[in-house]
Amino acid sequence: MSNATISAATHGEWAQVCSHMRDEIGDAAFDSWFKPMSIHSIESGTANISVPTRFMRDWIANNYLDQIKALWSSFNTQITHVEIIVANARGAGGGILSQAAQQAEKLQQAPAAPTVQTQAPPAAQPSLADQLGAPLDKRFTFEHFVVGKPNEFAYAASKRVSEAETPPFNPLFLYGGSGLGKTHLMHAIAQQYVATYPGRTAVFLTAEKFMYRFIRALREQKTVDFKEQFRSVDMLLIDDVQFIAGKDSTQEELFHTFNSLVDQGRQIVLSADKSPSDIEGLEERLKSRLNHGLVADLHATTYELRLGILLSKAEQLNVELPGKVTEFLAHKIASNVRELEGALNRVVAHSQLVGRDITLESCQEVLHDLLRANDRRVTIEEIQKKVAEHFNIRVSDMHSARRARSVARPRQIAMFLSKQLTTRSLPEIGRKFGGRDHTTVMHAVKKVDELCLSDQDFAEDVELLRRMLGGASQG
Repeated sequence: MSNATISAATHGEWAQVCSHMRDEIGDAAFDSWFKPMSIHSIESGTANISVPTRFMRDWIANNYLDQIKALWSSFNTQITHVEIIVANARGAGGGILSQAAQQAEKLQQAPAAPTVQTQAPPAAQPSLADQLGAPLDKRFTFEHFVVGKPNEFAYAASKRVSEAETPPFNPLFLYGGSGLGKTHLMHAIAQQYVATYPGRTAVFLTAEKFMYRFIRALREQKTVDFKEQFRSVDMLLIDDVQFIAGKDSTQEELFHTFNSLVDQGRQIVLSADKSPSDIEGLEERLKSRLNHGLVADLHATTYELRLGILLSKAEQLNVELPGKVTEFLAHKIASNVRELEGALNRVVAHSQLVGRDITLESCQEVLHDLLRANDRRVTIEEIQKKVAEHFNIRVSDMHSARRARSVARPRQIAMFLSKQLTTRSLPEIGRKFGGRDHTTVMHAVKKVDELCLSDQDFAEDVELLRRMLGGASQG
């Protein structure tokens, strides 16, 4: 059954699947991953769903495919398989165009207005946004923001603000550690807002820039102009508000600007590394105003989110990243997104400049300083946790008497790595694994050594875990 002949009943089933998925994963994740999906075809019990990019295909297949299949089968027992395929919006796939693509297409199709000019037009005056704020980074859009549990609330709030005609909550205050995506969201909000409402003005700048502009206005006796300019914008976005802590005059001006914009129904978006209540040196009345709207935090990234960010970034760079390398980087560079993307840029640049493939070895070579800074002495407990995560078993299985291979083999690997990466004796290692005898640990080390020599895939798994835990290659 082709896309053109898909029945209304099938479309109804897909709508039910989508409805249930929205309830399960929330609006933010649903809008990111499911809105661009559409039914491509139904063939011999297999439902083919199209998405616009390889990254979306891989992410959905890894995170949601089983849920989609189970839901669809519950509505129609003839659907036994679900496949995610990549298809362009106007190609055979029949996928859905993104909002940005639809807008761009409309602009391209719109007839150009006739122009009759006999002389060169006067030089364009810089817009108010250009005069007051910093340029918006075209890379920082909602489409390029990878959504996961640590940031889905902040993402959903930002998306809502960017599309609302009147402020849904004022201000929106985003906070979180360095490199978690606050600035990315602020750029995305401003760009989406002016795209949705072309006649409106969104000004983005840092709190430091706001202060310097205020000081210059004072020095040049142009404070009236300063006040009129900042209080005439439709949306004001100020990054790194913690910078003005303790700077009383700047806080005073921001307080009055804030009140003026709110009274006029204009949107304010701010960000900081802490919540308003936790920023020392901030006036209580300003803290009260900042807490009055919606405060949304961005948590530290999870392994799954870092994996998604790497895959998205690699696709933007048009680079095929080996799975082992992606897993290694997602495990080892856990501090923030900025450092993670910087590490990937270094690895890709090295590969392209010296003409070498991207491998685990080249990653460790190129990122040795970054990895060394994050390295510390590993413990047996950390080894057990990392191996359990890798093989999708419980940490408690490391101490249990279960002998199923799916548990016993990871336990042996954890014993082997404990012998290789720690200074603990064999009896000490045995005690950490449910009170086992030292001969059990010796057997595990020998068995893993043998399997590494005879099974290449097994050896790669062990080597990947060793590198994740900071150990050097054994040869």
